[in-house]
Amino acid sequence: MNDCWAMDFMSDELFDGRQIRLLVIFHHFTRESLAIEFGQRDVVTALERLAYDRELPESIRVNNGPEFTSKVLDQQAYANGVTLDFSRPRKPTDKAFIESFNGSVRAECLNDNWFLSLYDAKEKIEAWLVDYNEHRSHSDLGNLAPKDFASSGQSNRRELLVRQRR
Repeated sequence: MNDCWAMDFMSDELFDGRQIRLLVIFHHFTRESLAIEFGQRDVVTALERLAYDRELPESIRVNNGPEFTSKVLDQQAYANGVTLDFSRPRKPTDKAFIESFNGSVRAECLNDNWFLSLYDAKEKIEAWLVDYNEHRSHSDLGNLAPKDFASSGQSNRRELLVRQRR
């Protein structure tokens, strides 16, 4: 259940051209977006916030960007028994789940909204995220929403799919 997460950065802009950066943290098994942090460059702080509510995973898939190759992140991961799984350069398929999720964020939220301020962007993105995590069913999850699947106690998605086909 808590085997692998992925992290990546996305960027967009406000109506006046100011850039915003988003740190996306995604759970492979439940398909939940665990966090979309705004302007977050301190990856360690974001992970520490998540660790208050849930156990950190065994591994986190990341790219080789400077935010993910820092000594501070490496030390924090090591201290918590988390392996940082770096993707190969120019191989987005190494992080296919989060790349697919980022595509959904871009197509369904960032491209569809005009952000007037950072507060406006947070409000709209968080509303989209609630809809994605709590209301959108996924065929991979037995047509459950990610939050429902995570709380259902399903330990093996393959068993769920076999039962669903019967």
